[in-house]
Amino acid sequence: MPRKALIAANWKMYKTPAEAKAFVDAFLPLVASHTRDEIALFPSPVLLPTVVAACKSTNVAVGAQNIHFAEEGAYTGETSIGQLKAVGGTHTLIGHSERRQYFAETDEIVNKKLHTALKHGVVPIVCIGEVLEEREAGKTAGVLKTQVTGAFAGITPEAAVPIVIAYEPVWAIGTGKTATPEIAADAHRIIRAEVAKLLGAPVAAAMRILYGGSVKPDNAAALLNQEEIDGALVGGASLKPDSFTAIVKY
Repeated sequence: MPRKALIAANWKMYKTPAEAKAFVDAFLPLVASHTRDEIALFPSPVLLPTVVAACKSTNVAVGAQNIHFAEEGAYTGETSIGQLKAVGGTHTLIGHSERRQYFAETDEIVNKKLHTALKHGVVPIVCIGEVLEEREAGKTAGVLKTQVTGAFAGITPEAAVPIVIAYEPVWAIGTGKTATPEIAADAHRIIRAEVAKLLGAPVAAAMRILYGGSVKPDNAAALLNQEEIDGALVGGASLKPDSFTAIVKY
């Protein structure tokens, strides 16, 4: 079966509850009949109840930008998997490049979070990708293989079924630079081949790999029509209903 694309909006640290509600109210009618792809919004933690309520009984899922690997505890400022589920969140990003860069998340931490998400039935989107220096040094393939291997440690083929991967070339996030469709597809092939080595060809063939890195309405079609690219993780262009709709309907 063909992989169903997932178009995800990462709002990062933007929007108030009122702004989030206004976005959803404007966005939902624009995509109400859209069934080709799955759609998910990833707002800040304080916005989750507002966005979940606004998207209830629609074709738009809602998830967290981050979770802690511990189920509860003295982790000030963190969001637990139980808290996410209690407010109706169904997905979570794990290991976003900004979490790795600014909050020192390692492959080991990403792996712990992945185990927690799978244990509790939350769909994890595991983010991986190389920085500019690594790409220019010809280390992209090695970095991607290391990150996939680290993230998937101890994951069985059966448990891995819900996992989504997002390939984020870090040099293309918020910079206006975008990997060409060919560069992105080549990275996705490297990732899928590594998943096949770890978990078997059937799991790799079914696993969705999204592209994230300055996706915009004017480049979405070229990227998403690549056979290896199974959707997008969209940052800045997901903050306005019209631009995100244009990407969803590429």
